Amino acid sequence: MDKSEAILKINQLRELLKENSYRYYVLNAPTMSDYDFDQAMKALEALEAQFPELITPDSPTQKVGSDLERGFAQYPHRYPMLSLGNTYSIQEVEAFAQRADKALGKGFTYCCELKFDGTAICLNYVDGKLFRALTRGDGVVGDDVTANVRMISNIPHTLKGKGWPRDFEIRGEILMPFAAFERLNAEREEIGEAPFANPRNAASGSLKLLNPQEVAHRGLWCTLYHIPSQSVAFRTHDEALAAAADWGLPVSDLRRLCNGISEIEDYIEYWDTERKKLPYATDGIVIKINEMEYQTALGFTAKSPRWAVAYKFQAERALTRVLSIDYQVGRTGAVTPVANLEPVPLSGTVVKRATLNNKDWMEQLDVRVGDSVWVEKGGEIIPKITAVELSKRPSDSVKAAFPEVCPDCGTALVSREEEAKWFCPNQDGCPTQIKGRLEHFLSRKAMNVIAGEATVNQMYNLGLVSTPADFYDLDERSLLMLESWKEKSVKRFLDSLEASKQTPFEKVLYALGIRFVGESTAKELAAHFGDVDSLAGASLEELRAVGDVGDVIAASVYEYFRDPRHMAMIERLRAHGLRFSAAAPQAKASDALAGQTIVISGNFSISRDAMKALIEANGGKNSSSVSGKTSFLLAGEKAGPEKLRKCEELGVKVVSEKEFMDMIPSAAAPAVPAIEKEPTLFDL
Repeated sequence: MDKSEAILKINQLRELLKENSYRYYVLNAPTMSDYDFDQAMKALEALEAQFPELITPDSPTQKVGSDLERGFAQYPHRYPMLSLGNTYSIQEVEAFAQRADKALGKGFTYCCELKFDGTAICLNYVDGKLFRALTRGDGVVGDDVTANVRMISNIPHTLKGKGWPRDFEIRGEILMPFAAFERLNAEREEIGEAPFANPRNAASGSLKLLNPQEVAHRGLWCTLYHIPSQSVAFRTHDEALAAAADWGLPVSDLRRLCNGISEIEDYIEYWDTERKKLPYATDGIVIKINEMEYQTALGFTAKSPRWAVAYKFQAERALTRVLSIDYQVGRTGAVTPVANLEPVPLSGTVVKRATLNNKDWMEQLDVRVGDSVWVEKGGEIIPKITAVELSKRPSDSVKAAFPEVCPDCGTALVSREEEAKWFCPNQDGCPTQIKGRLEHFLSRKAMNVIAGEATVNQMYNLGLVSTPADFYDLDERSLLMLESWKEKSVKRFLDSLEASKQTPFEKVLYALGIRFVGESTAKELAAHFGDVDSLAGASLEELRAVGDVGDVIAASVYEYFRDPRHMAMIERLRAHGLRFSAAAPQAKASDALAGQTIVISGNFSISRDAMKALIEANGGKNSSSVSGKTSFLLAGEKAGPEKLRKCEELGVKVVSEKEFMDMIPSAAAPAVPAIEKEPTLFDL
């Protein structure tokens, strides 16, 4: 490779690594596996070693990934908080041990520990009390998350025993045990929020919540594994950790002192199996020189200590057979291929199905019925097929054919230029889409009627409902036809249905399920046109004149109201008493946000609806998408990664909830509930 080719490749690798580092540390939504990230980093290191004149200070090889976020005070680390060099090869661990032998001679030991899969933390104790907790940040500066760390039940606020230094730091990992992770995801799915992909993402996101009370609810756990040698006067790393345990700090007791490479390899081999029995995620083994004086002598590279290395376990995977491939139709008509697998145990569960994402991805893998395939979890909840074992492919295998028609209703599928998925366009005749829209109509953010998927399925299959208007024709007699429904269930549903008639126009409009019309767009359309008749009669030009409504949304709304079936349904809903005109605007609290267009994303100390109302009450305008016209993004916990990336691209300011509340009069801002007490127990 000549220098010009190297420059091109180096720039490509740097961009790839920077983007995925941002997604990993800040958004907690990585799109690249740890293994692929590490391999890309090694490729960049190799090129920079070959062309050292191309190394720059901002190269990912020269700095630690950053998790710094707006909304938190930031403080410098007393000592740089570096990352570890990673390897997936026992041979590289052996090479590390050989370098140590050559540099140090005899008389030293190794301390081997589990590599916990969480988010890094640095705790500072002063006079025996927790003074400050910082995230890794960029290795030099970290976010102050002290208030949140105080909510983690196994982190002591006051040390016990004696002998602790007056002022010292100790570092470790904030984890989310599997039990807490499963509980949290069940809660998120129940309220319609996307589940976290893995415990590491959940732990990192939870640590950056703006409400410490919510942190207490998340069930985080801490394990500590390193005291910087400058902070304490111990002969060995192991002695320092033993002392920390005596002071009441949560130090893992699963470490082992090793005298050479054979003992290190025994430890790695043991935990490669036994880690599956632990109540939290681990992804490798950390091998450290135990003696503090030798750690000091070996020193550091720009981003890693020379006296330690991390051996990472390969992602868990299993080989199984594809029994069949289903093609599922979603609520929007998108068709997704799903492989049905011969049941296989993987990461503590039995895997029977794995998504194939879309037609292009399925064809790229060339997955066929009868194939033996490698399935991985690698910390992820959703199993994925990563490769076909071609050596085991049956000689009579046939290439899988993605359907040309909808597997539910038989309508010819279509693809949209901007999307990878194929869709069934038969919105009003495809059973799966019909039931999906019925569920959407009743959902909490729409009409908020007490009913779920099972209820809608029963009603549809019995021929009781096929459009939202049909719900309001139901009576006690027809509802008693439903399996397990008694008088109490019927009354509860009918009361909920009656209460839904007070739902404001913008929510009714959202409940109709018009494609591309989300909550914010529905609210904009309702406010702009005032009633459904004006909206239904609007031209494409008039629709495009509304706020952030562009060509795609305008066309979708226009076409929806040109369909006689939709208009007939709306007339039926109106006859039942649903609201199809906007209420009179409420008096403003202030003009503090006058002329500002604001996009909100994430979760806040108050509901999102309340936050949007607060914006409007203070003269601001809500928008659903980030554009050049956006004044700022109001970002709560777990703000959308695409919105954050768009803000970065366009230079749009990102504002935290606290910063936002400071913008408006205190009388208009709701009080954030005080923390009544701190939890003291945590049940794994």
